[in-house]
Amino acid sequence: MGGRLVGVAARQHPDLTATKRSVEVAEDPGATHPAIRTVVLALLAVDGVLSAVAGALLLPLYVCGFPLPISALVSGLVNLALVWAAAYWTDSARLSALPLLTWLVTVAVLTLGGPGGDIVFGGPGVMAYSVLFFLALGAAPPAIFLWRRTR
Repeated sequence: MGGRLVGVAARQHPDLTATKRSVEVAEDPGATHPAIRTVVLALLAVDGVLSAVAGALLLPLYVCGFPLPISALVSGLVNLALVWAAAYWTDSARLSALPLLTWLVTVAVLTLGGPGGDIVFGGPGVMAYSVLFFLALGAAPPAIFLWRRTR
């Protein structure tokens, strides 16, 4: 270690320089059973549906009389995290896009009128174009991630 003290021999600490691991590491730590991957991807797809429903229902949020579509941006960030997690669990670009695809299908279903003529997207003024804001801010971040990942 060094001769800092005069007249004292330099000492080595074998526990500090050991190269043997204290825990054995598997050959492929990313290898998991395909059933586990399927379950995780299915749960991420369900989370995409939940993100679309929550974002759409919170979209007509008003602050001081002005519409604030912050839920569209939050939904986009959640979708980005879901697609990133799906990309961790699979090498396929199609399967990693599964949360985004379920989000888009859910938004398409929510644009249809419900019983009694109820609609989720719509309203006076800027809120008439809320579905466009929701699609742009909700789908752009994960789409850009997927596009950059496949290039």
